[in-house]
Amino acid sequence: MRVVSGICKGRPLKAVPGTGTRPTTDKVKESIFNMIGPYFEGGLVLDLFAGSGGLGIEALSRGMDKAIFVDRDFKANQTVKANLELCKFSDRAEVYKNDSERALKALVKREMTFELIFLDPPYKKQKLVEILEEIHKYRLLNDMGYIVCEHGHDVTLPEKVGDFTVKRKEVYGVIAITIYHWGNVHEQGEL
Repeated sequence: MRVVSGICKGRPLKAVPGTGTRPTTDKVKESIFNMIGPYFEGGLVLDLFAGSGGLGIEALSRGMDKAIFVDRDFKANQTVKANLELCKFSDRAEVYKNDSERALKALVKREMTFELIFLDPPYKKQKLVEILEEIHKYRLLNDMGYIVCEHGHDVTLPEKVGDFTVKRKEVYGVIAITIYHWGNVHEQGEL
């Protein structure tokens, strides 16, 4: 596992010890960023089920200003912090040990909005639609932002969740990616 592109290109990242998390492969990570970027001119990214932090760190490497990492697992949070140090991004990130519901409520209280949100919950316990509904309800996504959902290939997410619409879906073996954005806002081009 490594940073695929940007200012930290090629830098190896540590994986979370144990078998409780499955990092996004470099191939899938590269595909995701080719669909939504591939590079950014600033912005705020939320990596809600951070694991090792690979997706949020990739976004920082590709030009995002700041990242918020949330995971309820202590080992995952320690791994994120170690990976941020390896990439010299510690001063551009916040890492929280929390579950997704509480984290979203805390972000609402802080009146934060994001250009990019990664949702990669454990496949067996996914509540992606409910999480998308919360993000929609509290307008945590900026008008031109994207939500990237990683899920099992056998899961089909709805074409619309509130005013969010699917912009792109891709399947990579047992992994699927579904990308949402605000409906009718993104008519400037195709992904």
